[in-house]
Amino acid sequence: MHDIIDVINNVHTLYENNSNLAVLKDFERVLDEMDTYVFENWVDGELAYGPKVDRHWITASFMWPQDKMPDPNAGKRLMDLGCKVRYQKSHLLEPRKIRTHEDIRPGSKKGKLDRTPIWLVEIQMPKKVAFDVYKGYMDKMKNENQAGTAPTEAQGPATAGPTAPAAPGGAPAGGAPPGGAPAGGMAPVA
Repeated sequence: MHDIIDVINNVHTLYENNSNLAVLKDFERVLDEMDTYVFENWVDGELAYGPKVDRHWITASFMWPQDKMPDPNAGKRLMDLGCKVRYQKSHLLEPRKIRTHEDIRPGSKKGKLDRTPIWLVEIQMPKKVAFDVYKGYMDKMKNENQAGTAPTEAQGPATAGPTAPAAPGGAPAGGAPPGGAPAGGMAPVA
């Protein structure tokens, strides 16, 4: 059983510690690269706890409402990478919205706690998998940046001289229509 306060404290700790946030981003990058979000309900998951970093593993747990169980086929994809995936039914303690006097806990001004059924999916991912996907991502970004700054022979020289800025609609500045014809639409007579 989990408490909503524990979930909030976990997220608060992530924002205080940049290294844990970076680990969680690497963890999510693996989930994205393995296309887990195309499977039913995976995109709706929320972080319950984690990431917990051990010597060889990164562990995180995500939660879904009971009626939105994540598709186990996405977990099979992760297991093919060497991840360990565990599904578990559990409950989340959430405070009830106070609408009547009956919704208040005796002796306090807080709402009663309701047990909401949830699915928990705990994923243990090898550090090597997260590192390899991160390294591939960085190599791809580096190659794209290098390709974007250096012109190829097919593109021609990087600068072809000064050009007039285009006006809205693709016409050259100064009101002249494209193709060099004067603004009146008639070619000059020589």
